[in-house]
Amino acid sequence: MRQLALLLCLMTMSLAAHAGEPARFVERSLELHGTTYRYQVFVPDGWTAKRDWPVMLFLHGSGERGSDNRKQLGQGLPPWLREHGKDFHAVVVIPQAPEGAAWHGEIERMALRALDDSVVEWHGDRRRLYLTGLSMGGYGAWQIAVDHPGRFAAAAIICGGIAQPNDSDRLQVDGIPAAMADPYAWVAAHIGSLPVWIFNGAADDVVPPAESHRMHAALQARGNEVRYTEFPGVGHVSWPMAYATAQLWPWMFAHRLPAR
Repeated sequence: MRQLALLLCLMTMSLAAHAGEPARFVERSLELHGTTYRYQVFVPDGWTAKRDWPVMLFLHGSGERGSDNRKQLGQGLPPWLREHGKDFHAVVVIPQAPEGAAWHGEIERMALRALDDSVVEWHGDRRRLYLTGLSMGGYGAWQIAVDHPGRFAAAAIICGGIAQPNDSDRLQVDGIPAAMADPYAWVAAHIGSLPVWIFNGAADDVVPPAESHRMHAALQARGNEVRYTEFPGVGHVSWPMAYATAQLWPWMFAHRLPAR
């Protein structure tokens, strides 16, 4: 009993030390099946344990893979947060996939474990969990949406798709039956009612805009809430414009999961 009281006291002191601090990135790690994975967490300006916070999971692209726990901060949402994070009032979990890996299987489980650990540590609100990713991370966002329907309140998916036969990483969403005539309709059916905002560059020659067009159409056909933004003349690197879209964050944070 005395040990439990001491542990609770230490946890309270730790949380108090975090309270009211400026926005920053902090390093964390986890153990999964005997492997240590490190990840980053963006903690918003003025964080305090006196309230619950929205929490976003960000999945990076193939170029940011590694084990240094730094490269995943180089593209997409983390650079945007460095410039605008003072006014961004949500916790962001930023895992790093190892070299040669994609966001499925063990690495998908690792990302979700990092999310769960961060929800506990940083007083996350499980009704306000959000999902975003770019390129390989966009594929990963569709994968997680399929595997965990009802877990996220909204998603922003940037130049991600369902299949990509021309990519050396052979990116695709796993679990779609091989004989499925319309895999986009299958994915749309399996993500439930998740609201999604899809982004793509019109001149993307890595992830064809057709991938986003088909997912947009499939979600519209089911009556899901879906938005699609295509940037004229823009190639694969569409994420700076996507994350700078002024309406994105008010739209995303307006969504909450129903109370259980």
